[in-house]
Amino acid sequence: MASLQSSAISFSSSLGRFSSTRTMLPQKPRKYKLPVVESKIREIFMPALSSTMTEGKIVSWVKSEGDVLSKGESVVVVESDKADMDVETFYDGILAVIVVNEGETALVGAPIGLLAETEDEIAEAKAKAKGQSGGSSSGSESTPEPQSPVVVSSDEPKKIVATPNAKKLAKQHKIDINKVKGTGPFGRITSEDVEKAAGITPAPSKSISPPPPPPAAAPAAGAPAKAAPVSLPEIPGSTVVPFTTMQVAVSKNMVESLSVPTFRVGYPVITDALDALYLKVKKKGVTMTALLAKAAAMALAQHPVVNSSCKDGKSFTYNSSINIAVAVAINGGLITPVLQDADKLDLYLLSQKWKELVEKARAKQLQPHEYNSGTFTLSNLGMFGVDRFDAILPPGQGAIMAVGASKPTPVADADGFFSVKNKMLVNVTADHRVVYGADLAAFLQTFSKIIENPDSLTM
Repeated sequence: MASLQSSAISFSSSLGRFSSTRTMLPQKPRKYKLPVVESKIREIFMPALSSTMTEGKIVSWVKSEGDVLSKGESVVVVESDKADMDVETFYDGILAVIVVNEGETALVGAPIGLLAETEDEIAEAKAKAKGQSGGSSSGSESTPEPQSPVVVSSDEPKKIVATPNAKKLAKQHKIDINKVKGTGPFGRITSEDVEKAAGITPAPSKSISPPPPPPAAAPAAGAPAKAAPVSLPEIPGSTVVPFTTMQVAVSKNMVESLSVPTFRVGYPVITDALDALYLKVKKKGVTMTALLAKAAAMALAQHPVVNSSCKDGKSFTYNSSINIAVAVAINGGLITPVLQDADKLDLYLLSQKWKELVEKARAKQLQPHEYNSGTFTLSNLGMFGVDRFDAILPPGQGAIMAVGASKPTPVADADGFFSVKNKMLVNVTADHRVVYGADLAAFLQTFSKIIENPDSLTM
């Protein structure tokens, strides 16, 4: 027991000697670095709502300047090339500044609003937005002086916003991107900023005078003369209407489709049995579009090459799903809602799904996967009395079917006897790089057999 006490006393006394010795040493004043609270002003960017979208139009701001936002809350409605979609915020905060107003357009990735974390940062956000707009307007009036490389040395942590190319250049030239001052929108670091920091001056473009044109040769006999562009005169009283975002997308797709070598095959189909089936299932909400989509999907399952696609000109893809896109005319454009896995859905569920898609399409509320995932397109103008027409192949698909109206037509049987039957004409436009004539003919024969014996559609 005594030994325990002795050891205890010895331990405490040793501590006392250590502490006393420490107090005798000269103390240097410690330097404490006060924490720096940086403002967090975040940009709300114009999102890419589809793979073909390059710019978007602000339909309406759901929130106003000064409103408090929660993560996941809808802030603005954007018109993409296919639909109007709600854009949500990824952060909590206050909508400090609306940069792009309703009715205006912005490129994908451009800031359309500023989000502040606290009320104290709203003024700073407005100053940033004002400075940006002022800089862009003054830049158009005066030529900016060449800037020397600016490097900011700061120990304070800050969020660096730089373009991907700027980061790549900084790594390549071994430049600390954290010390580069950005001159882009709202301080974003661009590739030019990195080049200036690295001391790289852009090489002046050399103006090369084109060689003198060769003497014009006389056109060969029978060779068509190259037509010069014709400037068409304006018609008095005419009005120029700019394309909507959707019309721009449609125009781009149609021009792109001209680069695909296509061919067309027509086929007559007797529809008496299909018409009788339609009268039975119409009471249960089944539409003719759903019947045709189901028949096309069942035929595609037996001819997968027609459901394939060629996107790079070097290979083609057998699509694992049969997604039937159906063309729908809406106010101001055209859209193709997609019935995904149409071969696997029963007729009644398929028809219900189609009604939901049409309602969302006309309300411009389709999600991207509901209109850009088609593998085969169906376009039906039969309800307008059109007997036949050709459809333009959408980019990224192998074929599109154009369906005309079903009309009473005299038909001769094998014995030479005539009877009147309902007959419709379907024309299919296909990508000849993937689908050949025999493939399309076999597909149309299968489609015709399903239509003429439609009992399998309800199974």
